[in-house]
Amino acid sequence: MSDVARAAGVARVTVSRVLSDPGSVAPETRAAVLAAVARLGYVPNLNAGTLASSRSRIVGAILPTLSNAWFAETVDGLSVALSQAGYQLLVGQTRYDDAEEERLVGAFVGRRVEAMVLVGTTHAPAVCERLRRAAVPVVECWDLSDAPIDMVVGFSNRAAGMAVGRHLWARGCRQLAFVGSEEGRSRQRLQGLREAVRAEGGDGEAVAVHLVQPPSSIADGAGAVAQLLAGRPGIDGVFCSNDTLALGVLDACRRQGRAVPDRLAVVGFSDLPVAAVAVPALTTVRVNARALGERAGELLRARLLDGGAAAPAPQVHDLGFELVVRESA
Repeated sequence: MSDVARAAGVARVTVSRVLSDPGSVAPETRAAVLAAVARLGYVPNLNAGTLASSRSRIVGAILPTLSNAWFAETVDGLSVALSQAGYQLLVGQTRYDDAEEERLVGAFVGRRVEAMVLVGTTHAPAVCERLRRAAVPVVECWDLSDAPIDMVVGFSNRAAGMAVGRHLWARGCRQLAFVGSEEGRSRQRLQGLREAVRAEGGDGEAVAVHLVQPPSSIADGAGAVAQLLAGRPGIDGVFCSNDTLALGVLDACRRQGRAVPDRLAVVGFSDLPVAAVAVPALTTVRVNARALGERAGELLRARLLDGGAAAPAPQVHDLGFELVVRESA
């Protein structure tokens, strides 16, 4: 650091400020220091900085999986928003295991992360208590809650399910099925579907249901619809809790010679890029996964730059969803 200071013609403390809090230094000085850093190949000792300042400049993010493109998009948006303020992202995967989420929260708190991001709003009581005791900003995402731990950025999975149910009912579907995974957000979409059926005068409990263990696959969707149709051949509308499952349903229908949407309407969730080019093009619920991450990052950045002070009341940010109607329904 002393070498960089000499090369840039500034004090050593100025170099430290440029590296730890670039916004506090005049642009000309900052440019001179960064040029010297690049020229000399200087790499700061982040551990030393953490010990000296008691700040890690790390934000922890805990996700169910990174194998799904929509969660990866959320992480990308989150990372970009945080990096603008000099924060790094530490990512953990629960693989849909509540015990693993609890373990990761403990590990991240032990590493003195300055904030946390969690997918979903349903957590073990021990997780919620640990995060409240840690007194760091927390954002829950991909769902909504009336009583978030701190802040929540998402949309109503239940309302999305209701929108799909109303759409299928309006196009004449009366024997509906749901293909989803064994996790909370999927079950909320099913709840919304059933509520929409009841609101139209139907029997919500008559919706046929097939749930698979997450993470789900195209093969899971194909197998699920085959089993559902074997038991109830009259099913004329299927809502899948993600596009991956819906693509499997489309494949099974193609192989069975079951016309979509004439004999079976199919709706997915998340609007993966492949949804628009599937044959037939997939009707789905669009969620802006990247925007969820960006908004979460912006909220954390504002709180962290304000010293991490808690908001006077929990904040709920509903980014909504869009039903994208294509050929399959």
